[in-house]
Amino acid sequence: MQLRAAISIIASRTSVQGVTKPAHNAALHRPIHGGIVIATATAPAVISSRKLEKNSRTYLSCPRASDTSVAAINSAESEVLAALSKIIDPDFGMNIVDCGFIKDLEIDSTNGSVSFRMELTTPACPIKDDFEKEARANIEALSWVNTVNLKMDARPPAPLLPDDGRPDGLRSVAHIIAVSSCKGGVGKSTTAVNLAFTLAQMGAKVGIFDADVYGPSLPTMISPEIRVLQMNSETKAISPVEYEGVKAVSFGFAGQGSAIMRGPMVSGLIQQLLTTTDWGDLDYLVVDFPPGTGDIQLTLCQSVSFSAAVIVTTPQKLAFIDVAKGIRMFAKLAVPCVAVVENMSYFDGDDGKRYYPFGQGSGERIQREFGLPNLVRFPIVPDLSAAGDGGKPLVVNDPTGSTAQSYFELGASVVREVSKLRRAPQNAVRYDSELRALVVRLPGDGPEQEFALDPAVVRRNDTSAASINEWTGEKILKDESIPEGIAPATISPVGNYAAQIGWEDGFNQVAPYELLAELPRLDADELESRRQSVSSENIDGVPGGAGGGGLSPAQRILAAAQAPGQQ
Repeated sequence: MQLRAAISIIASRTSVQGVTKPAHNAALHRPIHGGIVIATATAPAVISSRKLEKNSRTYLSCPRASDTSVAAINSAESEVLAALSKIIDPDFGMNIVDCGFIKDLEIDSTNGSVSFRMELTTPACPIKDDFEKEARANIEALSWVNTVNLKMDARPPAPLLPDDGRPDGLRSVAHIIAVSSCKGGVGKSTTAVNLAFTLAQMGAKVGIFDADVYGPSLPTMISPEIRVLQMNSETKAISPVEYEGVKAVSFGFAGQGSAIMRGPMVSGLIQQLLTTTDWGDLDYLVVDFPPGTGDIQLTLCQSVSFSAAVIVTTPQKLAFIDVAKGIRMFAKLAVPCVAVVENMSYFDGDDGKRYYPFGQGSGERIQREFGLPNLVRFPIVPDLSAAGDGGKPLVVNDPTGSTAQSYFELGASVVREVSKLRRAPQNAVRYDSELRALVVRLPGDGPEQEFALDPAVVRRNDTSAASINEWTGEKILKDESIPEGIAPATISPVGNYAAQIGWEDGFNQVAPYELLAELPRLDADELESRRQSVSSENIDGVPGGAGGGGLSPAQRILAAAQAPGQQ
């Protein structure tokens, strides 16, 4: 039946999870899931199986294989893995073997064939073609190899956050990406729609949700064959419309145009549309946020676990102020912002010169002050808006054009950052109460790269509107207003780019890792002085000092270090 007007039934849907079947090997081989199968003339059956997950290896031996055959097999296997180990994933900084990408490796020395599956973290991996080309070339370069059979694959969608953090309709959605500007008229919907179709062109299963019920844009920007949402009469689940392989839901497809209703009703309607839709298995669901940072935005972030956000802005200072509010909102709700889009950035004149009619610097300032990793600029292009108005997004209408390539860059940035979030450190910043210092370990650094910062210095270098004039960039926070002994009350990571610090005076600060890396660090002498101070205070009466039976960890370390010199 058709879905019309405001939906009043909130339905629950049982999510049927897909079952991954073990890989089926050749007839002479035992089925081995994710293993290595090697056949030789003397031992055609399985004689070796290895799970390639890091630090987890299992071997199956075949008593019919001679020592010579086993040695030859091990040599062939080592050569193949060594050849594949030359390929480095640029985002993880590891070779594809250590990343666990190589699955179902089969080597047949009788005819020199090598077969395997390369399982990437996402079907939208922007460099999957490079991986395939390099893997084939590296293995074909081995003298004994005649044929290479390689299948490119991706891991089944698995949410970045636990399943219980998402309603039934979203259980099979791997990643939910927010596209937000917090200000109208900056091209946010254009960005959301073109990003969704770019991810689909990169090989991902994608959906898009238009969260603006006051002025839904999606019905204008795409042209699905069926333009009215349907509801399953038995399950009460909403079936999205589909265009060019992308699933789409908008209140504009409910048959009522735009809504006229109060805020609480709108929040409930948006939540209902999003969570009761039968999205099915998706790699990415792009949510086009309405402008602002009010009830609707908060309801979305609190009811659904978002993987990441893309921030859209324009070069003007006024746009920067509104966008900064949005970034802080996402930070408070623990949604990492992974990219900044600067729309209407420039245009190229007929004289060959580039012009910036709205000024420059807003995108760079957002990227610099909030430590966001990616900035993508889009020019003023008539074809971009014309394509959206005509119901066919630009990346669909002209997939090889220069603007479409910029959207590919944006899509690749989102894919990379979301993949890296799985490996992001969860304790990159911590407070050592015995040193009275913030201990920082930047992403990618080992324990030996830890350094200490004075909490007061971090607090005084806040870059929010409470500390910096957003119009002039002038510092308005007085250093003397921050006491020397200030300490954090809470610390939590914000994606892989910042830490959110809640201070004991009630102030919340988003501290980008880039900012922390640039601040003056406490040297060894200062740290030793702080340790001595803590030790002295304990001896003077702080619990655990006088008797020596309740020494703190820092005191025990200090005592152990001093013991040889005192004997």
